[in-house]
Amino acid sequence: MTKADAPGALRPQPELTTKVQPAQQRAADTFERILQAAALTLDEVGIERLSTNLVCKRAGVTPPALYRYFPNKYALLSELGQRLMERQNACVERWMCPAVFTQDAPALARALEGLLLDTFEVTRRTEAGIWIMRALRAVPALQQVRLSSHAAVTESQARLLAGAFPAAEPSELRLASRLVVEMIYASIEMLFDEPLDPKAVARMLGGMMASQLDRLAAAERRQGA
Repeated sequence: MTKADAPGALRPQPELTTKVQPAQQRAADTFERILQAAALTLDEVGIERLSTNLVCKRAGVTPPALYRYFPNKYALLSELGQRLMERQNACVERWMCPAVFTQDAPALARALEGLLLDTFEVTRRTEAGIWIMRALRAVPALQQVRLSSHAAVTESQARLLAGAFPAAEPSELRLASRLVVEMIYASIEMLFDEPLDPKAVARMLGGMMASQLDRLAAAERRQGA
């Protein structure tokens, strides 16, 4: 047994950052073509079978051309993951604003329902969207992409909640925000894994999450009284 194989030993993680950011249009076109080929190939063969050779073949580039930008397949997946997270997070900004938290529980539930359905559609329309989500959860080297994105959304939503519920404990608001983020993300994965009605799932989950936030609103009203 080697030292790296010993129980509890930390294995070296693959490099995830792009080597070069394209500065000219031709290079940018190649960069995007490689990413598009990676998404198409991922959708076709899955995470385990994805390889830089397959991506090169589909993109019509040589391995050195790909390696100029991406050191390995995990760097490709990381870039695809960051882009998907940005699209999903934009849904949060569209649906969750300060005014939402001043409305009653049914209105808040409808906003959360809309957020889940919007996020589901964004993921569905993204090439290999669900495979990218699975990679961000299943591949240890990529988990930080997902966790960092979720942490950023959690903090922004916790700040909105703090404005709506100034008497509430910040730690409770942060926990509520994080649970909402994780529940929506898990529900999106479930909708791709099982033949469920997205509207029914969104309606039920929206009601569940709104009830918790409504409890915070009730506590806020008691505090004011």
